[in-house]
Order: sequence, then structure tokens, then C-alpha cells
Amino acid sequence: MPNQTAALLNTIDADKATLDAARPLPPHTVASLREKLVLEWTYHSNAIEGNTLTLRETKVVLEGITVGGKSLREHFEATNHRDAILYVEDIVAKGEALSEWQIRNIHSLVLKGIDDNEAGRYRRENVVIAGASTIPPDFLHLPAEMAALIAWYENAASMHPIERAAELHTRFVKIHPFVDGNGRTGRLLLNFELMKDGYPPAIIRKEDRLAYYDALDYACVSGDYGDITRLVAESVQRSLDVYLDVLGLRHSPAPASAPPSPGLGM
Repeated sequence: MPNQTAALLNTIDADKATLDAARPLPPHTVASLREKLVLEWTYHSNAIEGNTLTLRETKVVLEGITVGGKSLREHFEATNHRDAILYVEDIVAKGEALSEWQIRNIHSLVLKGIDDNEAGRYRRENVVIAGASTIPPDFLHLPAEMAALIAWYENAASMHPIERAAELHTRFVKIHPFVDGNGRTGRLLLNFELMKDGYPPAIIRKEDRLAYYDALDYACVSGDYGDITRLVAESVQRSLDVYLDVLGLRHSPAPASAPPSPGLGM
């Protein structure tokens, strides 16, 4: 691991320890921070995929208001993503292990009402990814590829959680098991992994879309996950900063250890 990334992970872990030591956090603060992160995660993840709802429009859609001039699909993409986050929070809270069944369930929520025939179903055709340097595996190989992904994951427990989450995300995206919704599902898996270890979600911003795609592409081609790990780590640090700043903990010394608290409620 490059020294720069290792130093960033050390900083994140120190900041996380500071946050963990402050628990239990004030309930109203937790609720408002969670609402902020759900909104921004939903907005940015959809915007990366081409959804044209603004951050404010996404907020009102999540409140149940229809935005004129926007497609039904874009509305569904917002509410579906919110529902998928709730599902991820639930499986984190229950301590459930990641499985193909969970991945299919997350994807089913992402595409609910958009393409019910494909929701939760592995693709039954071959695809290419525009702009990518690699071609996803033949659809006939998907059962073996997804089984191998879970097997890799079950043997990756010794990795730093942020490294493991970034590599899980990349390996999933490279397989591209669904016809549509792989990016959103992959970022939900990324944050499932982070949240179960007590980290806040990595919100990859629309503004970082090119760097994100470049880092993913490089990792898929080379097997070097350094760039995507650093990008994910920077995203986690931004979310941690929000918590620490709101709670006035920015300059608190980090304790040696503290128990993780999984989920967006932190």
C-alpha cells in the first residue's frame, strides 16, 4: 500500500476512534446527519449514472413530492435508492453475512418499478461497458463468477475494511452481473461493507465521476486497487469530517480503541 494511502487510513481510523468514544451520540443529531447522508448518497450515486434530479429535487422526491419535467424513472431511481439504503442498514444491523441472495435483493430494490423483469436477476446476455478497457464475463459464467466473488470476500477478513470494501466494489463492477443498475448496486455493496465495520458511508461525488471511472478501470485491468482504495478512503474521510465537525469533535484526541457502531445512524 502506498505511504499516502496508508497515512490516510491511519487518519481515518484515528478519527473513527474519536467518534466511537463519543457514543452514544445525541439522537436528534444522529437523525439529521443520517438524513443528510442518505440524501447526498442517493443524489450523487444516481447523478453518476445520468439522473438529472438536482440535490434539492432529490430531497423533495424523497419527501413524496413529484417534480415536474422529470421522468418517472428518475423519481423511481431516487426512492428506490433510499429504500435500498434502508435494506442495507437492516442487514448491517442484523449482522447478516454478505451473500448472492443479499446482492440480488439490493439490486431488486434498485430496479423496482423500472425494470421488474430484470430486477434481482443475473443478466442473460453479454454486454460491453462504454469506455471500459475490460469486457464483463460471458453471462453463462456468471454463477461461477459470483460464487468466486463471495469466496474471495469470505477470505478477505484480514484486509483493512476500507481496502476490502473498495476491492469488493471493483470486483463486483468488473463482473457486471446485471443488465442495468450495477453501479448503484456496487456502491451500495461498498457501503454495506464499510457500515458493518462502523465506518460512515463513502459518498462518491458526481464531480469525481471521471476519477472514479478511471480508478475502477485501472483496477479492473491491472489488479492494482490502490487508486480506487484512495478515492474511497477520501470519501469516507469527508463523511467522518461531517460527523466530527457537527459534534465539535474535530480537535479531540483519539482514544486507543472503541467499539464500532454499524449503520448510518453511527
